[in-house]
Amino acid sequence: MPASENPVRKKHAGPANIAIRQFGEEDWSGTWSIIEPVLRAGDSYSFPTDMTAQQARDIWIRQPQATYVATDDAGRILGTYFLKANQPGQGAHVCNCGYIVAETARGRGVASAMCEHSQAEAIRMGFRAMQYNLVVATNEGAVRLWKKHGFDIVGSLPGAFRHPSAGYVDAYVMYKQLVVPA
Repeated sequence: MPASENPVRKKHAGPANIAIRQFGEEDWSGTWSIIEPVLRAGDSYSFPTDMTAQQARDIWIRQPQATYVATDDAGRILGTYFLKANQPGQGAHVCNCGYIVAETARGRGVASAMCEHSQAEAIRMGFRAMQYNLVVATNEGAVRLWKKHGFDIVGSLPGAFRHPSAGYVDAYVMYKQLVVPA
């Protein structure tokens, strides 16, 4: 059985274990209910705030190489992430991910578990590094978490993100080598 089909259970502070598995078609409703409020808020992703469910499905489910969901013991979806090549051709050995955690599950280790899982999956899929292209500087929790997981800020993009309440704010490019070059 491929590692991506074997749910990874990790104990975290909070009421339940977290299992991470590949997205299944039956997961779309629960996944959309997590993605939609984040897209509408417009404070952490550069996607249009009026994106339709179908457009979101194309970006989050159809275009990436793989999409995963994090669930609790009752099977409720707590978070989701996608994994894809960051660039085609000569840059295809570096992957990119996007992560969203349900508001009700924040602070319970879901994002951390998904970050760890995504790195293991990326290595399994043959990627050598992971890059986040647009980490909004005002999203301090994400910046802190990615740093905790070994990502470095390798670039700062001045005023690259139009935040709905803070105006034009910086965004970071964050990077982590997953496989040490021989």
